[in-house]
Amino acid sequence: MTGRLRRRFAGHGPAIALALVILLSGVSLWQAWNLSQHLRGEAAQASRIYGRVIAALSDTATGAQAEALLDVVREITEEGLPVVVTDSTDQPTGPVANIPSGREGNAELRAFVRELDAVNVPIEVQGLKLHYGRLPIGDRLRVLGFLQLGLLLSAIAAGVWAYRTAVHRDRDRLWVAMARESAHQLGTPLMSASAWVDRLLERGEHTGEIAGHLLADLDRLHRVAQRFERIGRPASKERVAVGALAERAATYFQARLPRHAHAVRLTVAASSTGPFVLGDVVLLDWALEALVRNAIDALSGRGGTIRVEVSAAPGRARVAVHDDGPGIAPEVRGRLFEPGVTTKPGGWGIGLALARRIVEDVHDGRLTVETSPNGTVFVIELPLADA
Repeated sequence: MTGRLRRRFAGHGPAIALALVILLSGVSLWQAWNLSQHLRGEAAQASRIYGRVIAALSDTATGAQAEALLDVVREITEEGLPVVVTDSTDQPTGPVANIPSGREGNAELRAFVRELDAVNVPIEVQGLKLHYGRLPIGDRLRVLGFLQLGLLLSAIAAGVWAYRTAVHRDRDRLWVAMARESAHQLGTPLMSASAWVDRLLERGEHTGEIAGHLLADLDRLHRVAQRFERIGRPASKERVAVGALAERAATYFQARLPRHAHAVRLTVAASSTGPFVLGDVVLLDWALEALVRNAIDALSGRGGTIRVEVSAAPGRARVAVHDDGPGIAPEVRGRLFEPGVTTKPGGWGIGLALARRIVEDVHDGRLTVETSPNGTVFVIELPLADA
């Protein structure tokens, strides 16, 4: 039960973290707003008291200053300031305000006066001493400081938790997707080889042709194994003929495309085996096949044409994979290369994400997608080996 709840909360980790940050930020803003309003009122009151003190100091009448002091004390005590007025021997003789409960007795009050003097130096006016402590706003400021620190720590903790949750979730999803991709990669040549074996058992003709297809499937199985051996290892750097790479991918798929109901036609336009780029032939072959397979899936159930065009631009090799399928839905186009995003029922959305990583992160190239009324075009651009 606990594990189930943990997984449920982990699945909504980023959303929960965002909600906590918003909630805590709202509480902080509310406290800050109340505090600013209080400080504004305090500033106005301080200005008013300052004016009254200046006026009292200018008054030469007997006892005017002491009377002004008592008036100021009465006004300040309304704000919750603890105040005790004593004579020069610290004997309480005047107003007492905001004294904690249980400190009203003479001995307790004299002890409280000493506590106030430890906080603020008493003010002496005409034989009277004004002992005062802190305004309650000081405690509120202290509480607000701790609250802000707690909010900061909570936001950091929520962010770290959300990040770790997202990383674990994406890692789990990636492993599942890679497992499905492995099965898909291996399933195609295995099914194809099984079909060729069936034809051999039927004692059909063209055994040499069938043997060639079987060898092609075995070669593909070998290349698939090489691809997964590359995971976690540095990519190799060698001269790769892009035209030959496209021809090899097309040759393999052409013999395995639908030819009757919803036929799919695959062609390659390359002037030579080049242009040449510097990279890992196994990974580049993987990326190109992912684009061709994606185009085949787009034409599934409707048929159409796939065209792979290889050309050289200044300093770059260009491979464009065209299909005349239905195109890409607008709602997924911006996230098309993210892991887990797919428009295919039962798909895991790993092929295009993997192709972009191979092209851009490993080979410093560029993989883009273009849509038109006539279908979709994926374009790979890679730096030329001699550029």
